[in-house]
Amino acid sequence: MKTNSLDFDAQALREKILDLAMRGKLVPQDPNDEPASVLLEKIKAEKAELIKEKKIKKTKPLPPITDDEKPFDIPDSWEWVRLGDVLSLENGAIRRGPFGSSLKKAYFVPKSKNTYKVYEQGNAIHKSIDYGSYYISPQKFEELKSFAIRPKDVIISGAGTIGKTYILPDNAPEGVINQALIRVRLNNSLITNEYFLLAFQQKVGLLNKRAKGTAIKNMFSISHMKNDLVWALPPLSEQSRIAAKIAQLFALLRKVETSTQQYAKLQTLLKSKVLDLAMRGKLVKQDPNDEPASVLLEKIKAEKQELIKEKKIKKTKPLPPITDDEKPFDIPDSWEWVRCQSVTTTGNFKSITPDKIKIGENLIELADIESYSGKLINVEKITEKVGSNKYQYVKGDVLFAKLRPYLKKVVLAPNNGVCTTELLPIDGININNNFLYYVFTSDSFFNQIKKEMHGVNLPRVSPKKLSELIIPLPPLLEQNRIVANLNNVCAIIDKNI
Repeated sequence: MKTNSLDFDAQALREKILDLAMRGKLVPQDPNDEPASVLLEKIKAEKAELIKEKKIKKTKPLPPITDDEKPFDIPDSWEWVRLGDVLSLENGAIRRGPFGSSLKKAYFVPKSKNTYKVYEQGNAIHKSIDYGSYYISPQKFEELKSFAIRPKDVIISGAGTIGKTYILPDNAPEGVINQALIRVRLNNSLITNEYFLLAFQQKVGLLNKRAKGTAIKNMFSISHMKNDLVWALPPLSEQSRIAAKIAQLFALLRKVETSTQQYAKLQTLLKSKVLDLAMRGKLVKQDPNDEPASVLLEKIKAEKQELIKEKKIKKTKPLPPITDDEKPFDIPDSWEWVRCQSVTTTGNFKSITPDKIKIGENLIELADIESYSGKLINVEKITEKVGSNKYQYVKGDVLFAKLRPYLKKVVLAPNNGVCTTELLPIDGININNNFLYYVFTSDSFFNQIKKEMHGVNLPRVSPKKLSELIIPLPPLLEQNRIVANLNNVCAIIDKNI
């Protein structure tokens, strides 16, 4: 099976399906459906009745929708509406209200039969009624009834992670929403929850763009949501058909995604196994005519001394001999186990200050390297003065991420430039850098790194520890053959199984 048949952007397809649905192009219109104009009149009548019964407050009429606000054409049986015209939205408890951390003791009580649940943002994010452990007394519930929640209400996360939605199930306990949530209450005989969630999903990008705040983004105000969110309202029957069709298509997408993920895992496993064979000297045959790695190692030592003499690299302290306990597996007799520092420029990184970094220079940052695959996604160009020191690299250097190294962000530099100091530019001394790249991405190397990582939130490996790790060193000609073989095998794995 070709990779191309499974290589697709599932999220882009979902967005395209939603876009077609919101334009009325996903399912055919039925002339027998009651048009949305009649549905809209029913919604208005329903709202007027609720106001009359004092179940909701009367609000100012929203302005008519102008042609400039309509982003595309919709079927004749549909209507453009403002969000506030067709549903009830309510913020959670006001920011200075009872759910501020300084007032927790005054408002929260232990859970009991008589207490009421406080719904939090996590309930929407995790789509669960079980999230959270805050409860209020019956007296406080009476005070906060305007923030009350009931089954079938939709809750929306409105701070930090914006736009996550959850329809409360029939068994949702009574309670109130906190300040990070927005409650949407629909008349399900006029608008279905399922269609609302799909229509709202298209607006999440807009909400995030308009969100305010630096450390924690907050959804813009309810009044903006009611006034600014313009969306297309189909007939009720068509809402159900659209939701059913999208559910069917999204289910198919999930199946393909699962297949793609399984395929990717198989590819990774195959590459890992082939790489393991290469590191053990079992991928290509040894040639008795090759100059052994012991001789190469002497040449590397001599070359290093010359570089130190020319002040191109600094002299480093001698590293301890490699013990048998450190060697993870056997290697051919013509190979040698060496410490990283012995055969590379590890520990000799060229730092460059901001004033010496030129506009137009190539820049590679951590985010420019794809996790696990090591693919270089992007090479930026410096367009303005940078604010911190960088490392200089040259074409062919191995750029190794010392921050969260388990993500295997390792890449061969395609050009000269500078990189963030979280990337370590490493050059081999009289060895094939392509071989070095494969060594640095092998499981045996990363098994060593796992033992040397430090830090909890942002684990990293220090350059000193990296320099002490051991790598297998084949004869130079065999390095070249291994690289050629690995390149071919990996290309085949990427194309076929």
